[in-house]
Amino acid sequence: MEFHRTRRLLLPLVLGVLAGLLAGCGASTIPAVHSEPERLAQGRRALEQHEYNVALELLKSYVQNNAGGADVDQAIELLGESHLRIKEWGEAQSQFERLLRDYPESDSAAAASFRLGEALWGQSRGPDLDQEYTQKALEQWESYLRAYPEHWQNVEAGKRRRAARERLADKLDRAGRLYLKLRRAGPARVYFQRVLDEYPETSFAPNANLGLALAEAQAGKRDEAMVAMRDLETRFAGQAVALRAAKELARLERHPPKKK
Repeated sequence: MEFHRTRRLLLPLVLGVLAGLLAGCGASTIPAVHSEPERLAQGRRALEQHEYNVALELLKSYVQNNAGGADVDQAIELLGESHLRIKEWGEAQSQFERLLRDYPESDSAAAASFRLGEALWGQSRGPDLDQEYTQKALEQWESYLRAYPEHWQNVEAGKRRRAARERLADKLDRAGRLYLKLRRAGPARVYFQRVLDEYPETSFAPNANLGLALAEAQAGKRDEAMVAMRDLETRFAGQAVALRAAKELARLERHPPKKK
């Protein structure tokens, strides 16, 4: 009896909580719209308030209803931004590409160009995996910087560009180190040289120099390898790569080549 009475007392409380939750969910329902300009304004407001599903519904409708409208380019940019916020990278990419293709003179084009890089970067993978989208994101940010050199997101695009170049250099460096482990000096040399040729400003360039020296040592070019390691000790004194070069140099000196 006590259990049933407690359940009867709790039931109204539970129902009240559920009603409150449903009312809160109702705050994210699609608002009433009486005109197309209002639809666009409501979509922008929903995006600003992080109500992304609402923003998507309103903006999709606006774009469909106003294909030739004066503000459709803004709606497409906001639609892409809404997809971007919820990490729907491919959908965001499609919207930004559409804006840049169909409305290249739009005031929204610069922002769309930058955001397209973000949508591509979102689809990229870590340095152990294929770097197709990292390369695409890099090329997009470089295109954006060339086309819109005065845009307010240039500084951030520069940071993203450097991050992409670091990842691509990392990929090559990993391949070079793998070939060193396999004692295949030729392919290792190719990958380390690519780091130096294509990404000389990255943090992987010093490691690539050491990798080249190690590849030379594996290929039997001991003297050339030792000269390169001493140079690394001097150029990068106090840094990790200099310490590694010193360690490898000492190892070579402890094991002189056998006399023929």
